[in-house]
Amino acid sequence: MLHSLGVHTLQLLTQAAACILLFPRFLLTAVMLWLLDFLCIRKKMLMMPTAEEAASASEGPPPDDPPVCVSDSNRMFTLESLKAVWHGQKLDFFKSAHVGSLAPNPEVIQLDGQKRLRILDFARGKRPLILNFGSCT
Repeated sequence: MLHSLGVHTLQLLTQAAACILLFPRFLLTAVMLWLLDFLCIRKKMLMMPTAEEAASASEGPPPDDPPVCVSDSNRMFTLESLKAVWHGQKLDFFKSAHVGSLAPNPEVIQLDGQKRLRILDFARGKRPLILNFGSCT
């Protein structure tokens, strides 16, 4: 039980440290999303013709041109986008592969389920090891 408590405490401290380190990056990204959203909305509103211009124009917008409207469905600065940014930054922070460092060497189980090896155990000499994560669908 004491070991379990230590593991949970270590995980909690790791998560807290990650939050402290990621928060400035997250705030910067959130501000950039807000500015981009603001600029896009401003552009749409400024480009929107007035009622007189719309009445004087004999032709309408091209049929494939989407209607100019500002709603929650076409905004970038939403709670869902902020959650996605936070999740992406956490994944990037906790990833095991980093540019310039050694490749991760996770454990794999062979198809028969009997033998456990590491991925780099399959490398032979100076030949590169190629992993194909293809799909049959």
